[in-house]
Amino acid sequence: MKEQPLRTTVIGSYPFPGWLEFACQNLDKFGETDREELIEDAVLVAIQDQLEAGLDVITDGEQTRLDFNLSFYGFLEGIELESMPPRRFGPPAHDQRGKHKIVGELSAPRGLGTVQDFERLKLFAHSALRAPPSAVALKASVPGPYTLSGRLVPNHRYPDRYALTEALLPIVRDELMELVRAGCQEICVDEPSMSCYAHREDPKRFVEIFNRTVDPIFRRCRLSTHLCFGNFKGRAIGPRRYAPMFPAFLDLLVDEIHVEMASREFAELEIIAEIARKKDVAVGIIDVKSYYIETVEEVASRARACLKHAPAERLSFAPDCGLSQTARWAAKQKLKNMVEGVKKVREEMKLSKA
Repeated sequence: MKEQPLRTTVIGSYPFPGWLEFACQNLDKFGETDREELIEDAVLVAIQDQLEAGLDVITDGEQTRLDFNLSFYGFLEGIELESMPPRRFGPPAHDQRGKHKIVGELSAPRGLGTVQDFERLKLFAHSALRAPPSAVALKASVPGPYTLSGRLVPNHRYPDRYALTEALLPIVRDELMELVRAGCQEICVDEPSMSCYAHREDPKRFVEIFNRTVDPIFRRCRLSTHLCFGNFKGRAIGPRRYAPMFPAFLDLLVDEIHVEMASREFAELEIIAEIARKKDVAVGIIDVKSYYIETVEEVASRARACLKHAPAERLSFAPDCGLSQTARWAAKQKLKNMVEGVKKVREEMKLSKA
């Protein structure tokens, strides 16, 4: 179990500042030093916003990544990066994201970049805190091999998605081991494709793949996974039900499972009782797909509802998903209200014990 009951955390991503969005569309106009400065400034902004919100766990906001996983393909050798999505106009959806062709054996001789990101987070966060490093937990997020395989086109060498997953698995596993060696004590392995497709694939096979990926680092850090239904441009991609995943996903080698609840009006909330019998559970109580700003009292009410199903020492609270698809002004206020709402419930619990 975690040390802090009712922890407040985030999944990983945070909105890009507007100037970074503009810069990403004009990178050819920037030099290498300019680009590094852009990254550093953006990470500092993400850290500061999270610290101001008062979160117990923060990330670097994934400011070096395009979405939560797209930048990782730039580290892979053996692929030809697609230059044009298949559909550019009309309502945004997943078919506006192209796939990469495979032209050789998949490898990542430089790693996937997460260690460098974590080292930057450590440096900047501890400087910004002006307090002992233990004051706030630092988390790194890494996409799992099955999710990464979804953007690659199978070929004769890798004939289907599972073959691609097997090729990517040791790459992700090595990255996780390097993160632990770098001192990362909190890691989230994101496998949203597993939760999106558990209704049509074998969930036990997913568990076996996931566990082989994380086995070397299990019990060497605080390990979590995030189960959601997709959030590209605020759109889901799978049936938004957790029933197909359980009880199989209870065998995932993780300390904590995060579930998306707010955008689903807390349907299947009772599933957190089942999870909490074996693991910690992080509940998404902030809807990242909506621009309605949850009030402090609404957050507190949601936290109280969760406490009817799981004990405080097993619970954490977070947004439903990463915040990269939410405007920064909304993300900032949503996080502040989430932290204040959870603090209110903590105080109520202290008073009830007094």
